[in-house]
Amino acid sequence: MSDGTPSEGGPAVLEEGGSGSDRTRSDGFERDIERFVSQLTQVRGLSGNTAKAYASDLAQYALWARREGVRPLEVTHKQLRRYLAELVSAGYGAKTVNRHLSSIKGLYRWLVAEGVCETDAADAISGRRLARGLPKTLSDAEVGRILDTCDEGSDLGLRDRAFLELLYASGARISEVSALDVGDVDFAQEQVTLFGKGSKERIVPLYPVALERLSAYLEGPRGRLVARRRDGTGQAGDERALFVSTRGRRMSADALRRCFEGHARQAGLAGVTPHAMRHTFATELLDGGADLRSVQELLGHESLATTQVYTHLSVARLKDAARRAHPRG
Repeated sequence: MSDGTPSEGGPAVLEEGGSGSDRTRSDGFERDIERFVSQLTQVRGLSGNTAKAYASDLAQYALWARREGVRPLEVTHKQLRRYLAELVSAGYGAKTVNRHLSSIKGLYRWLVAEGVCETDAADAISGRRLARGLPKTLSDAEVGRILDTCDEGSDLGLRDRAFLELLYASGARISEVSALDVGDVDFAQEQVTLFGKGSKERIVPLYPVALERLSAYLEGPRGRLVARRRDGTGQAGDERALFVSTRGRRMSADALRRCFEGHARQAGLAGVTPHAMRHTFATELLDGGADLRSVQELLGHESLATTQVYTHLSVARLKDAARRAHPRG
């Protein structure tokens, strides 16, 4: 069962049921869930996809509570642990169970703050221990192979080369690249303004080659793509979006992800995701002598602990290089 998919079907224990009185109580709880999810986007500024993941997890929890006759606003620590245990028994991986727990914790913190619930039974529950794996990175040669798959004799090839160069130069998340407008790239200051999780803004410097590729794309291909909108309305395409499709519309994160993965496959690197570029960006900075705090800021991480995984990765690369270079390695 996939660990990262919010839309996973619930286990058998989550089937709907319960008495009429239980149903009335859970209906009120489901409205509380709707209010909570709504404030995630309207107040906290979380993305629509993140809000949907919360809604999916909490809907499964509400169905379980209804079936088991559990009063959600009076739930106990023991009952919550039983729910999580049933997820494990149904085959959910540790990462998915932790995601469900995180959603539940967020909900109950909010319910207590709103005065809807008196106690937070989820607060003391810890998540399952995860095996710590190092992020997947690419070598400079592998990145070069991906870049070289772009047909620079075509508008789409020039667009894709600019996109890939920007991804490598900035360490941006794919959703952040999708949200970029033309005005977010400052050629004079050689930088790009990115808007991360919670709409937090950060500025990342760009190297000259990335700026050259972006300039080449903006000077010709992008204008032609925007003018090529073919939806029958006769209207121009998205005049602000940095990366646009063949219909002149802003490219979604999914469209950009498919674009990247297509070029990775052409380069013989099937299975590589855009996030590998972000991991590579961070590791290259640390290998080049950047301090951890600077890398944290450039990546837009809230916690330094999130960035620290790259120190382990950097050391691992150094050890590997030493083993390969040393005569007795």
